[in-house]
Amino acid sequence: MVVIRLDRIGDVVLSTPVLTALRQRFPHAFIAMMVRSACQDLIKGHPALNETILYDKDGAHHSAWATIRFARALRRYEFDTALILHPSNRSHWIPWLAGIPVRIGYDRKNPWLLTHRAPHRKQEGAQHEAAYTLELLRYFGIDPSTPRPSIAMHADAAQRIAARLSASSIQPHERLVAIHPSASCVSKRWMPERFAQVADRLITEHGVRVCLVAGEADTVYAARVAEAMQHPALNVAGQLPLRDLAALLQRCTLLISNDSGPVHIAAAVGTPVVDIFGRNQRGLSPQRWGPLGEGHVVLHKEVGCVTCLAHNCDIAFLCLTSLQVDEVYRAAVSILQRSSQTKAPTAARP
Repeated sequence: MVVIRLDRIGDVVLSTPVLTALRQRFPHAFIAMMVRSACQDLIKGHPALNETILYDKDGAHHSAWATIRFARALRRYEFDTALILHPSNRSHWIPWLAGIPVRIGYDRKNPWLLTHRAPHRKQEGAQHEAAYTLELLRYFGIDPSTPRPSIAMHADAAQRIAARLSASSIQPHERLVAIHPSASCVSKRWMPERFAQVADRLITEHGVRVCLVAGEADTVYAARVAEAMQHPALNVAGQLPLRDLAALLQRCTLLISNDSGPVHIAAAVGTPVVDIFGRNQRGLSPQRWGPLGEGHVVLHKEVGCVTCLAHNCDIAFLCLTSLQVDEVYRAAVSILQRSSQTKAPTAARP
């Protein structure tokens, strides 16, 4: 069996409850997961998987011919079933071209390529993304359970993070707050100078240490936060592979972030999150994309507009600009006040 999810970091994390449920139902089955190369660190070594298959959509497998060759190469696995957790043209064509006899997915994006189709209602945002993916398990006679994401954690990553923090004079007993000021589009990005003000207040009034994280393409946002801060912060934006980012977030007391992949990584390793949401269209809302688990705070300002699709706004992204520094600060403090309680990590170790 192969589970296919070819979108982004958070999407892959929120699909991991499916892996756990499948392994529980089929303890002796060969189960692989196909993901984009950028997401491999999150699931490579996951105890529910026998193998991770990498599809380099933006690189080696970008062209149609490369995808056809990739699909034909999959035939050596002799998969009997493909479970496609998010509809896309490539996600549906690949298992069809690979000759996988049972292909389960949603009734969008060339659904005729599937043998079993479930209604696609994700855009309604009536439940969490993890719950939507679990619904597909009904085809295996599995009743969807409570979503509980898990990711592969690696001892070498934890050792590297410990060494990096030690080199930055961050002691094991000190509370560390991570700030992730980036996101995939402008309608999800709170202002860097406001992140900086929150960070400075937490340092001054609560004695925490602060680190800044972001992907390689988004280091400019972390740099803007660092430049606006009055106190020093450890800026590791663009420097960490995902396995090291997961280890760093597990070490943190708190993550303050825009709606983005690190939110779900943090939640999966048991670190509480202050999650800042801008747009609130039904399929993009906190109800579908908020962090799973206990102890998180989701901040969203209702401004009477649910039509934002991503990159433009007739009211200057009021949903973001109306969220004040004090509101985020108070949410962070509410979590820090509980920080003496033991976290309950859900990380899966190989």
